[in-house]
Amino acid sequence: MNGVQLLLIIFGGITVSAVAHRRGAQPGLVVVILAAAASFIPGVPRLELDSELILAVVVPPLLYSAARGASMSSFSQNLGPILTLGVTLVVFTTGVTGLVASLLLPAIGLQAALVLGAVLAPPDTITTVTHGKELGLPRRATAILTGESLVNDATALTLFGLAVAATGAGHTLFDNGFVLFLYNALVGVFLGGVLAVVTLWLRKRLHDPVLETAVSLLLPFTAFLLAEQVHASGILAVVVAAFSVSINTALDKRHQYPGAYRARLQEEAVWPVVDFLLETFVFAYIGLQLRFVVQSLATSDSLLRTVVAAAVILVTVIVFRLGAVRASFAWWGLRRRQRERRVATDPRARAKWERRLQWRARRGRQRPVLGEPTPKEAIIVGWTGMRGILTLAAAAAVPEHLADGTPFPGRDEIQAIALLVTFGTLLIQGTTIPMLVRRLRIDTAAESAREAELHARGVAIAAGALPGAAPTGDADFDAQRDALADAVFAEELDDDTARRLVHDIDLRQAAHGTQPPPL
Repeated sequence: MNGVQLLLIIFGGITVSAVAHRRGAQPGLVVVILAAAASFIPGVPRLELDSELILAVVVPPLLYSAARGASMSSFSQNLGPILTLGVTLVVFTTGVTGLVASLLLPAIGLQAALVLGAVLAPPDTITTVTHGKELGLPRRATAILTGESLVNDATALTLFGLAVAATGAGHTLFDNGFVLFLYNALVGVFLGGVLAVVTLWLRKRLHDPVLETAVSLLLPFTAFLLAEQVHASGILAVVVAAFSVSINTALDKRHQYPGAYRARLQEEAVWPVVDFLLETFVFAYIGLQLRFVVQSLATSDSLLRTVVAAAVILVTVIVFRLGAVRASFAWWGLRRRQRERRVATDPRARAKWERRLQWRARRGRQRPVLGEPTPKEAIIVGWTGMRGILTLAAAAAVPEHLADGTPFPGRDEIQAIALLVTFGTLLIQGTTIPMLVRRLRIDTAAESAREAELHARGVAIAAGALPGAAPTGDADFDAQRDALADAVFAEELDDDTARRLVHDIDLRQAAHGTQPPPL
């Protein structure tokens, strides 16, 4: 693919997105459909990117942007559901999908079928959650989907490496899957944390918003590539670095410095542009592959079998996720009811629960903002299972040959099924999510009221930090941000609310700095 083709794709995506926005459609899905149709135009060349290029250039900034905008409090409150969906569900999806694929395509063997299972295991929910408020998604569902998207890719890539090694086409650092996953996770988290510390130290000494933003743009690539060099999880390294840098630059007083607000405002303006360009390219790339996959299958004897297998596997991944999410949510609700019964009937359990509440009250800790997952939220989370760029990148990364030089079994079928399932989930699930949310009629009034209450509390905390009615200089703006940071660490506010208020303070400080001096 040459530079002209890349520019044409991006400019075409911008045009399509502008029209889609005006008509109330989701731009990414419109781009997919039109790109798929355009692929059948005679003379349209096939666009091929190296899988390592996709993983190293496209995935890190998208993950970084999603993580830097995620709420730490929401992530921690939903840690159980996030780990269940991001780790356990990915493992079971790999196994179930691999088993179904081995039955439908017995010629490729179970090991290669498990490679396909790992390729199709992680859903790509980043694009959906970025438009969560526009779609009307409840906050609980958005928090779970965001956290899942930050964890499941690392799990899937670990399973992919194990499955490829099992076929005899590669090797992993450890043969034991649990040890390998533990190594990937711990080293990835460690490297992400180290790079975050270095970045925070460096930003305080640059004193230039342009240079600080440049460091921010380089960080996800550095974290990903450094972790991959030592065979750790680059994805977890990116996520940890993004979490650490974003929360500390906004809310940690130790990392505040004169002019920091200008860098934060510049980053808030830059990252949405990066997201848009990358997402537009990804959706166009997916659509433009359709004709060529169909043609490659048509030249072989396995066209009909592969298409049927893709259709069955598409139904399998959709139905399995719906059932697994519903069962998981029901299990969490059952555990909560069992705990409530124990507290009501067992004096020791009641005393333990009361001590826990008293401990939280002494520290000023509030009850979690997000409530128990509901059946309607289970449907939304279960239906939001579109596959995306990581699936295509992993499919492209399947080796051409085994270690003994023989062709990798079923490589063409794996890549074709990955593309067809990705395309199918985008069309079936992606286009129907807005309608599903409207049909479910989820009442978010209590959620909105809670958000308004927290916002009002944050405004009052910031106003209380001022000596006068309005800020008169940089010290007053700093005092407001410090007061919000203290409120977050005392758990009087959640970090999501505080960061929105910090952004408002940054804007007011920037406007205050541009006002002409009094005559």
